[in-house]
Amino acid sequence: MSDALVIEPLDKRPDLASTIWKFEGLWPTFMVQDPMSDMYYATVDRDHPEHVLIAYEPDQPDTPVARAFTVPFEFGTDQRAELPDDGWDGVIRWAALDRNVGRPATHVSALEIAIRPDQRGTGLAAVMLAAMRDNVRRLGFTELFAPVRPSGKPAEPHTPMSEYAYRTRDDGLPVDPWLRVHVRAGGEILRVCPRAMTISGSLAEWREWTGLPFDRTGDVEVPGALVPVHCSVEHDHAVYVEPGVWVRHTFT
Repeated sequence: MSDALVIEPLDKRPDLASTIWKFEGLWPTFMVQDPMSDMYYATVDRDHPEHVLIAYEPDQPDTPVARAFTVPFEFGTDQRAELPDDGWDGVIRWAALDRNVGRPATHVSALEIAIRPDQRGTGLAAVMLAAMRDNVRRLGFTELFAPVRPSGKPAEPHTPMSEYAYRTRDDGLPVDPWLRVHVRAGGEILRVCPRAMTISGSLAEWREWTGLPFDRTGDVEVPGALVPVHCSVEHDHAVYVEPGVWVRHTFT
C-alpha cells in the first residue's frame, strides 16, 4: 500500500487542510487533554503548513491514511543548550515563544506521526518517518529531534523509562517498536525527557476521559498510559506526567 501513497506537505496542498482532522481513534481520550497542544494545533495550518504532512491514496485524497507534524524552534544558544526535560510540551512552548518574538528557527522537532487505526502494522509509520526526514531536509534543516513516545511502554507502566528506553534485542536495536523504527532510520537515542507531557484534571474529568472510578488516592493504571496517573481523592484531582525519549536525526 505504501508504494502507492501520496505524501505531501500542507504548504503545497492547502486544499487538504481540512483532511488532517479526519481521523478517529488515534489516541486515548485523556491524551488529547494536554493544554499545551492548543498552542500548536489550533493554528498549525496557518502558522506551520510546511511542517504538516498528509498521506492518502491517489484516488482518495479526502480520506487520509496518515499524518505527521513537526515544529521549528531555536536551539543551541546559551539559554537553550540542552533539550527540555518537558519534551513535547517544552518544544511546543519554545516554538510558540520563538514565533511570537520573531526569533529564527535553527532546528525542528517531531510532534506526531499518526496512522489511521485500520492501517497500523503495515509499515506505514516508517514510511511517514522517512517522509518527515525528507521534508525537514527540504526546509533546509540539518537536524530533527523527536520526543518519542515508546509504543510498547503502556504494557509496562511501572518500569522506569530510563530502563525501558535502553533495552535492546540481540541485534542491538531497541526492544520498543517505535524507538526501533527511529534507530533504523538513523536516529540516535539521546536521553529520557522525564516530563514530556503533563495532563491534569478533576476526578470527574478523569472518569469521563477513561471510564475508571478514580475513587482511591494513589497511582491509577490507565489503558494507553505509559506510567500510572497520580490520583488525590482528598484534593479532587489527578495528574499524569508522561516521560518520553529524545531522539536525534542528523542529515548530511
